[in-house]
Amino acid sequence: MELPPYLATMPMHAITEMHGEAGLRERFRLEIKVFDEKGQQRLDEALALASRLHRDDRRSREPYVNHLLRVAIRMVHYYEVRDVDVIVAGLLHDAVEDHPAELAGCEEASGADELSVSDQTGAALEVLAERFGSRVARLVAAVTNPPWDPGRDRNEQYHEHVAASLEREPWARVVKISDFTDNGVGVIHSVGPKVESLARKYRPLVPVYRDLVTRTDTPLSPAVRRHILDQLDLAEERFSAILDQPAHPA
Repeated sequence: MELPPYLATMPMHAITEMHGEAGLRERFRLEIKVFDEKGQQRLDEALALASRLHRDDRRSREPYVNHLLRVAIRMVHYYEVRDVDVIVAGLLHDAVEDHPAELAGCEEASGADELSVSDQTGAALEVLAERFGSRVARLVAAVTNPPWDPGRDRNEQYHEHVAASLEREPWARVVKISDFTDNGVGVIHSVGPKVESLARKYRPLVPVYRDLVTRTDTPLSPAVRRHILDQLDLAEERFSAILDQPAHPA
């Protein structure tokens, strides 16, 4: 597949629509040239692991790995992140939540599939710590949702978890904001009845992220903060367009 030379400047969803996973992988390869050889090797290893874990996962009309690539690319290109651990955590931010048993078994951890969900999560985080360092594992843990409590509203529990876990991990905020941007601003690229449920899930988090991104300990430049706030405005506009339309007359 021959990819165009202007790929490095194309919006990511345009790359997704026109060139798919191959285009995003090429854009990722171009972006990580800002890191030294050791950093690039770690990022390639993280992407390989994420690709293996999510190989059968789909996100609306596309492979799930596209989402992970966009989260990572956004942090390098738009957020100006030059911390390899943070980009690795971005690539693996859903690995523990979605595939804890498989991840725990990647290092031949015996009986991983027989562990409780909590034990699987702990074992999976241990594998990440062994392979990529304790800081990466800590960042991934901060953006990993706990098991749903059937006695609670699912979205309410999710919102409380996001606010609490990001309170103490400034760099995890950066990962989660990139994830939210892909989910929120990108909601118009989803299809089917899930669009409305996603908008209802994410809309209440806009003020939470506004607060987090403007905190003095959030490690982003003023220009990047302004960019993210603009993206949050756009997400809010799209949520309103989906959820606040007047009912059609019968």
